[in-house]
Amino acid sequence: MQKIKLQKLLADAGIMSRRAAEEQIKLGNVSVNGHVAEIGMRVDPRQDTVTYRGKRVISERREHTYIMMNKPRGYLSATSDDRGRKCVTDLLDTVSARVYPVGRLDLISEGMLLLTDDGELKNRLTHPRYSLPKLYRVKVGGEVSEEQYEILTSELVIDGYKINPAEVTVGESDESGTVLKITLTEGRNRQIRKMCEAAGLTVKRLSRISIGNLKLDGLPVGKWRYLDNDEVEYLKRATRRESNV
Repeated sequence: MQKIKLQKLLADAGIMSRRAAEEQIKLGNVSVNGHVAEIGMRVDPRQDTVTYRGKRVISERREHTYIMMNKPRGYLSATSDDRGRKCVTDLLDTVSARVYPVGRLDLISEGMLLLTDDGELKNRLTHPRYSLPKLYRVKVGGEVSEEQYEILTSELVIDGYKINPAEVTVGESDESGTVLKITLTEGRNRQIRKMCEAAGLTVKRLSRISIGNLKLDGLPVGKWRYLDNDEVEYLKRATRRESNV
């Protein structure tokens, strides 16, 4: 097999983009056959052993692209907008695949957003049948009363649909407001904002911090990375349950 650039192998394996791979090679985090790699190296995926931070890289090229982004506020969860507003795909300048957001975060929300060109997995992840839990950090104005907590955790009717009760944890509170941790197992349009509105609470900031077992783990706002092989397999397993539907 013809040798390929080391950064291409890392990108093909879904570890990171080529640009990020170059940076990691410069930092000495990539090794080939037990030796620290250098920029410009070429490798044979069948013969050479490549490791990233001590973990072996599986060099099989993927059929699809899978991305995790920490979406910033002010970006649409879309690929284009006829009003000229910024879209999350504008942040993917080094990604050649045409990927689409999996679900949505509204314009002024932030946090974890998955994107892929794997249409089958995208459809499964957005289907209510699978209900992967999604955890949000929500800052609301003022304190949260016992009555308001009861409303947030009840079977509210939103847009004519009775939602599944959410899991809500009340966190720290100060003069700027109260932090809530809210876990949803479904994704109605602007569900958390409408839940808070029903409880008489004003949302000041909303961020999604995990989807199922996937966590942002320090990914900066506005940045993205490829999902690794274990993460992709986890999503596929989580949406592989048999159904009569």
